Amino acid sequence: MGFFGFMLFVFLTGVKIDPTITFRSGKRTFAIGILGYFVPYTFAKTVVFMLTRFATLDSDVSKVLPIVIEIQCISAFPVITRFLVELQILNSEIGRLATSSSLVCDICFLFVMTIKFVARLSSTKSIGTSIGSFLSPTLFLIFIIFVVHPAAIWAIRQSPEGKPVQEIYICGVFLTLIFCGFLGEVFGLNAIVVSFFVGLAIPDGPPLGAALVNKLDSFVSVVFVPILFIIVGLRTDVYAIQKMKNIATIQFIICIAFCGKVLGALLPLIFLRMPFRDAFALGLIMNCKGTIELYLLISLKLKKAMNDECFTILVLTLVLVAGIVSPIVKTLYDPSKRFLAYKRRTIMHHRKDEELRILACIHRHDNVLAIMNLLAASNPTKASPINLVVLQLIKLVGRSSSLLVAHVPRKMLSHHSTQTEKIFNSFNKFEDVYKGKVTLHSYKGISPYATMHNDVCYLALEKRTTFIIIPFHKQWILGGTTESSFAFKQLNKNVLEKAPCSVGVLIDRGNQKMFWCGFKKGSIYQVAMLFFGGADDREALSYARRMLDQPYVHITLFHFSSPTEIVGGTERSKMLDTQILSEFRLKAFRNERVSYKEEMVMDGKDVLSVIEYMESCYDLVMVGRKHADSKLMSEIGKWKHGELGIIGEILASLNIGAKTSILVVQQQTRFWGSRDPEESTHLRKEDI
Repeated sequence: MGFFGFMLFVFLTGVKIDPTITFRSGKRTFAIGILGYFVPYTFAKTVVFMLTRFATLDSDVSKVLPIVIEIQCISAFPVITRFLVELQILNSEIGRLATSSSLVCDICFLFVMTIKFVARLSSTKSIGTSIGSFLSPTLFLIFIIFVVHPAAIWAIRQSPEGKPVQEIYICGVFLTLIFCGFLGEVFGLNAIVVSFFVGLAIPDGPPLGAALVNKLDSFVSVVFVPILFIIVGLRTDVYAIQKMKNIATIQFIICIAFCGKVLGALLPLIFLRMPFRDAFALGLIMNCKGTIELYLLISLKLKKAMNDECFTILVLTLVLVAGIVSPIVKTLYDPSKRFLAYKRRTIMHHRKDEELRILACIHRHDNVLAIMNLLAASNPTKASPINLVVLQLIKLVGRSSSLLVAHVPRKMLSHHSTQTEKIFNSFNKFEDVYKGKVTLHSYKGISPYATMHNDVCYLALEKRTTFIIIPFHKQWILGGTTESSFAFKQLNKNVLEKAPCSVGVLIDRGNQKMFWCGFKKGSIYQVAMLFFGGADDREALSYARRMLDQPYVHITLFHFSSPTEIVGGTERSKMLDTQILSEFRLKAFRNERVSYKEEMVMDGKDVLSVIEYMESCYDLVMVGRKHADSKLMSEIGKWKHGELGIIGEILASLNIGAKTSILVVQQQTRFWGSRDPEESTHLRKEDI
């Protein structure tokens, strides 16, 4: 049962792997993978040779040392990816390097094992037997490549996007796995190895790969893999360790291989000028051991290839290394520290004659229309164009490695467009309408929800983005009902905390009007701006100020004031509030498309009354996310508080308009040399 469970585990590992990742990887990945295998292999082999030549070793230890070297030199891909997922760094720079490098390292291991296998055959068997032993696995691999893989591709083509894979295809894959495993044993191949190659023949990700993972992953992880751990635990006998000399010898070889692997990862990265901390963390990650190594150990133990003492030493060392490496890597590497811009990246500090760089995040096609309407209202011009980066965020399902790549359209047009193609085709049309005013760059990010914010922040930093637009975690659907996603909520929270620029959370209530193309025909886009005070409100007002020159946008500014302090903050902050309000009013002077309303409020109920009075008059309502503490804000905060801030949460919960979108804006909070968003904050002088 344990053997069959591990066979399924290895099969799923193969399903999750994208073999083409090795060809897409850069030179440094190959350098890390190759050196990460051969440097420790060479070091450890040399030391073992010297020990056997000049020292007296027990026969059992001498027999097990080559096994120790092989186990220490491999960096099992499924173990590394699982470790990275647990540390939530799978889609970080180090995470991507580690996954692709471990795959290269495993290929090196298979290459060395193949050479040893061929050499052993040629020295112990006749020529005919050797040729037969070599041809049988070759023919079997040809069968998998040219029969199993095309059959899987055919099954995928028969499965429409968005619909579950038919059970007959799932059953067919299981039968193929069992048949190939049996056939492999007949040909002299290990069924575990065969199951891996069968899994490799199944394309990773949706629909077939994801369906297989959904069917099997939980069952295998919860039932079968623990059986392996139980077997290993039962076979481990700490009382079998009798000689300190044997412990010292094995540990010495493990340390040599460990240091060699760290050195193998360090050398190319230091040469490429990567920070030492990051390179060292990668070296530690490549030394992680887990389920694959435990299976190898228990298999060798059952085959009497090592005694109880050596087996116990290796198992305890494996557990000890895993326990030590994890906290060290957490301490050394924090990807969020990389998401710090060297200067202010806000709309308020954006020059009028510069292009505005915006990153729009998309979960599904329903998010597209509201974002395009907002972008059109943002007044792209030839003097100040919008450099738009669209990032589709996709949950990592049915594959091990995360992905962040530019979208490449299919050369052959299809009548059945995927959701990804529909999303990017919509933005391509938007770019065509605003030709010369909007430049589009399309990306796909496939990663776990827990670390999806890393893709957003990395791309924002890489593209020097000024403003990130991300959809709210609640989606309004027909009939007025909502769909909520806790994963999206956490994603938004992480982006707001770690973004290297300003962020806008867009709440779309399902307005189906296509204002983005209607601007050409004279349709009006009504915008309301709620200003209480503070850095985030100033950023939102700066965005509204950019919309002033859009001829089909009408803006109403609601300035809330009170006899008492409406929001807290320093005198400097209040001075900046007054300054930006004055500049806005001056720029809007004699502009019929701009209205200014001074709202005097005494308490929280007055604020709610003003908001509720808006009804369905506006297509978009803008407000800052955070407001400094005051008596009024504390009173309102008792009713609503969340990741959108006090006012943002109220706007999201009240029915201010069945089709009114809401943009909650947060000004950049993190940049080098400052912890306070009020620091180094000054308004750029614009031509008025």
